Amino acid sequence: MRRSLWMLAIALGLIVAWSVGRLQAQGDKVNFADPNHASFMEMPNAGRAGVSSAPPWGDPSAGAAGTYTKFVPGWDAGWHTHTSDVWIVGIKGAYLYKDEAGEKRVGPGDFLRVPGGHKHWSGGDKKEGALFYSETSGKFDLIPAK
Repeated sequence: MRRSLWMLAIALGLIVAWSVGRLQAQGDKVNFADPNHASFMEMPNAGRAGVSSAPPWGDPSAGAAGTYTKFVPGWDAGWHTHTSDVWIVGIKGAYLYKDEAGEKRVGPGDFLRVPGGHKHWSGGDKKEGALFYSETSGKFDLIPAK
């Protein structure tokens, strides 16, 4: 438990430090966000209902952004790709990930980078769903795999 908390703190610290650098490029305004007090809205470009997000910075429908994202329990994105790179840090529940190399369970404090164009499957834990922070290097999209 103690190791998990340290891992979560380190992962979130790295993401925050990187995000602060990105925010500095956007101006000198400090930006603080707490997923427990964020206003989540259904994500129309997620492919299927059951995904909501709250972006603390940027606009994921227009370009690079950081978002808190929720998957309902058992949510299934199917096999797909994204145009841009996606970085994910688990907060609660588990983001489930699968590609040709195997399966990963991205839980609290875990980090995952998915390169743009990389075919994968993702979904939410069947009991808890998932809450995670993600950043994209460009506009967020979900392109179903053929």
